[in-house]
Amino acid sequence: MNVEHEKWMQVAIEEAEKARKIGEVPIGAVIVRNGEIIGRGHNLRETAKDPTLHAEMIAIRQAAERLGGWRLIGCSLYVTLEPCPMCAGAIVQSRIGKVVYGAADPKAGCAGTLMNLLEDERFNHQAEVISGVMAEQCGSLLTHFFRELRERRKR
Repeated sequence: MNVEHEKWMQVAIEEAEKARKIGEVPIGAVIVRNGEIIGRGHNLRETAKDPTLHAEMIAIRQAAERLGGWRLIGCSLYVTLEPCPMCAGAIVQSRIGKVVYGAADPKAGCAGTLMNLLEDERFNHQAEVISGVMAEQCGSLLTHFFRELRERRKR
């Protein structure tokens, strides 16, 4: 496995832990450009009552603000869970060049599982996709979270 990818995925996992600690689904993301994090985010949908506040969307907004423009050319996005259709669309629209994700998403994954919006040549931009980086760690965050949630609901 690529050491660089694991380094940044570990930071995305730390973001996911922030989400878990506040009761959000533990998904985290970071955007890296030239070896520096320029955007980071974790799920805040429940906290803010906003369906667009996925980890990737927050990181994209932060990176665009940091760069002073919406084109995130030369950037890589690291995210613990495969992007959904909304996030995949934002990735294409923001011109991110590479997406590295941990766990596949069998219910909403649009970077290769259900479909691959990121590498679809019909769009004017494609992002390289690297899947399965630290997949077991990323997936276990989600598995444990939902197991605990079900147990709490039973009580």
